[in-house]
Amino acid sequence: MICPKTTCLSPIIVALDFPDVASAIGMANRLDPAMCRVKVGKELFTRAGPAVIDALQSKGFDVFLDLKFHDIPTTTAKAVGVAARMGVWMVNVHALGGRRMMEACREALEQQSLKPLPLLMAVTILTSMSDTDLQEIGFKAGTNEMVQHLTALVANSGMDGVVCSAQEASVLKCSHGADFKLVTPGIRPTHSSADDQCRIVTPLEAIQNGSDYLVIGRPITQADEPLAVLKAVLVSLN
Repeated sequence: MICPKTTCLSPIIVALDFPDVASAIGMANRLDPAMCRVKVGKELFTRAGPAVIDALQSKGFDVFLDLKFHDIPTTTAKAVGVAARMGVWMVNVHALGGRRMMEACREALEQQSLKPLPLLMAVTILTSMSDTDLQEIGFKAGTNEMVQHLTALVANSGMDGVVCSAQEASVLKCSHGADFKLVTPGIRPTHSSADDQCRIVTPLEAIQNGSDYLVIGRPITQADEPLAVLKAVLVSLN
């Protein structure tokens, strides 16, 4: 499938964290592709495969394929190339795969004849990991230091940006400039439930901190009127 030229200017990415295709497509039918993009993660993709990407694209949605590829350079680069040919708008890898892996992924994208190419993002340190977790697997530096170190490596490896927390966005945007894209998960609109998030960041605060794209899941997908919540979030950014 050829990657369609996006007409969506919204910074909102709705996380379709559903266990099956019917639920994901049912939610997509309640949204507007002019107002948001959508994210497909490991559970849904493992269940449905490329068919769910095709189904969402046929409804006009740009798709962020959130699989965090992490393997030897050749294997990861081939996976990124396949994702590009599926027509995804954004794909990510894990920065801990190293420079050679990330550079190989960039080269694999540049060899594609598709225009525009997908945004190629990297995950640095998972937001679930603490300093203690890092020490346990052998890292002496803490999470903040590791995130900044890995983000510099990501930028120098030709990636388009990183997936980061809102707390990191301001420093990373200042360090790497406006063209380096920041994708922020864990966003909670004002008055929404915190769920299992420890630190709530509103959409406006995330944008003010330098985030380019905001991943929002349950506050939209579990709402009685998902489209109304989506519209309210967009209004809050003006």
